Amino acid sequence: MAGKQTMIDPNLALPGRETPMVINPTHFVNQSNMTAPAPQGCEEVLIGMGCFWGAERLFWQLDGVITTSVGYSGGFTPNPTYDEVCTGNTGHTEVVRVVFDPTRLSFDALLEKFWERHDPTQGMRQGNDIGTQYRSALYLFSDEQYQTAIASKARYEALLGDQFGTITTDILPAGTYYLAEEYHQQYLAKNPDGYCGLGGTGVCFI
Repeated sequence: MAGKQTMIDPNLALPGRETPMVINPTHFVNQSNMTAPAPQGCEEVLIGMGCFWGAERLFWQLDGVITTSVGYSGGFTPNPTYDEVCTGNTGHTEVVRVVFDPTRLSFDALLEKFWERHDPTQGMRQGNDIGTQYRSALYLFSDEQYQTAIASKARYEALLGDQFGTITTDILPAGTYYLAEEYHQQYLAKNPDGYCGLGGTGVCFI
């Protein structure tokens, strides 16, 4: 178990494959196109906060979100499968791709939901979900997003105070995003009684 909490050496990561995952691009909930580029004037971000099922549902419900999908990022293996990611030998974490309209939902407001709805101090785990695939992450598409995320992190760390440890969230430029298998997409809409690992520290922005 401890090994799954240590990032794999890139030279030892699984080789993966050249062929991307093929899925139905239509969002199960709002019928948007999950694989299309962000529309003009909109932004995107890759968000990791533990198991991606509950995280995706959190974001598709927000007013101003255009589309969501789930996949893998932050690691080394091209086009991994879920089973490969679960071994800890790809370096990827489970992420949600969120495309949003910043005139309706600011990035700062989106980040507040991110910080409040998981524990960003747990390192390579989220609750009982243990491993590098469950690490907290923000993979960003602009310097403006990066500066907003760093400032938001500082504010939330101050609110957490001494009760929790240091925030361990990866805040990095976005790399390649690999779609997860179709059955993972909008999983909790298709399986309303399915597992949702979202929790939080109980500390809210005020």
